[in-house]
Amino acid sequence: MRALIFAAEGHTGAGDVGAEPGDPRLATAAALLRLVDVPPPRPPRPDWVVVAPRLTGICGSEAKQAFLDYAPLRAPERAGSLAENPMKGFISFPHVLGHEVVGTVVETGPEADGLSPGDRVVLNPWLTCAPRGIDPVCGACAAGDLSQCWSFDRGGIAPGMHIGLCRDVPGGFAELMTAHDSMWHRVPDGLPDEAAVLADPFAVSLHAVTRHPPPPGGRVLVYGAGALGCCAVAVLRALHPDVEVGCVARWDAQRRFVLALGARVFEPEPPAALVEALVAWAGGRLWPADGLPMALPAGIDVVYDTVGAPDTLEVGCRVLRSRGTLVKLGMDGAARWEDTPVYFKELTVTGSNAFGVEEVEGRRAHGIDHYLDLAAAGRVDLAGMVTHTFPLDAWTEAFAALAHQDRSGAIKVAFDQR
Repeated sequence: MRALIFAAEGHTGAGDVGAEPGDPRLATAAALLRLVDVPPPRPPRPDWVVVAPRLTGICGSEAKQAFLDYAPLRAPERAGSLAENPMKGFISFPHVLGHEVVGTVVETGPEADGLSPGDRVVLNPWLTCAPRGIDPVCGACAAGDLSQCWSFDRGGIAPGMHIGLCRDVPGGFAELMTAHDSMWHRVPDGLPDEAAVLADPFAVSLHAVTRHPPPPGGRVLVYGAGALGCCAVAVLRALHPDVEVGCVARWDAQRRFVLALGARVFEPEPPAALVEALVAWAGGRLWPADGLPMALPAGIDVVYDTVGAPDTLEVGCRVLRSRGTLVKLGMDGAARWEDTPVYFKELTVTGSNAFGVEEVEGRRAHGIDHYLDLAAAGRVDLAGMVTHTFPLDAWTEAFAALAHQDRSGAIKVAFDQR
């Protein structure tokens, strides 16, 4: 079968993405990715299932990986080196990327439960205790906190926190893939693939909002309007309709999309003007500084930062109200920034990592199931968020669309293998 492999560190792959002069990100992708013929995946246990991907989204983290576009690699002087990052222990090389997958069941193992060939399914990619055959499961898995599993390097499967980062379990950038029966969620009839493929990023944003909800009648800011940002706006509009939502969106296509979802839109540059615009919207007073001004008092209760870069974190803390909350969903790399407002305004700064079992409107279920139910009921409509699709053979064009979102208008790009 054909598979797009992210090779081991130091590997130089074949191929050319047609990178323009001075386009180092696409040149980097050409060096690290290669489309090759590999044997079909072999399920590691009898309760695993083989699936043919239909539509596989390219996550922002995968674009960053292909472009080596993390902060320590761009500017090592502003953060610790990549070697200091403990997340390296949760990845094994080489691996087939792709964890935002909607596909069709091809084969079920003799001990697999609840699925049949022909079922249309969405992937929960986390390689936690159950998929690794660990019994009893760890405390995090027992509590439904799947992204906090203690066993990402156990069970006879190579280290990898989720499919797409593990050398033993290929992801959805391939013609076939395999995963544990518990990792697949049936797609409701009538829900198109283009909606189902957004289950993963929606569940990521849902986790952030359910764990750190806005106050009734409050005002929140979503920083960034990529897939996570758009989904965060959709979550807030569906579950907290009384809350005012602002969104910082860089590109025209993103601005149009979140505006249609019901958010007030702000441009990110220049940062000082952004701070002033946010204070004018939310209320408060600006206190001058040599750098960015700080709002005190201020009217923004929660900032959901889907970018996670030093400049976005700093703006978020400058505009939050006293004892407000900044939730970091995005991962731009290790960051050093002027964080005095955290101390002075007694802010809460917290992370939000992926998803697991969430409570929504009094019901506990996996975040992906919540999304499928909300979408099937028409309470969430992200139609048009998948802006570009490409066959796997055209992977170079897919990553070029992401590298140049200003020109392409891309929000979510996916590989179409239907």
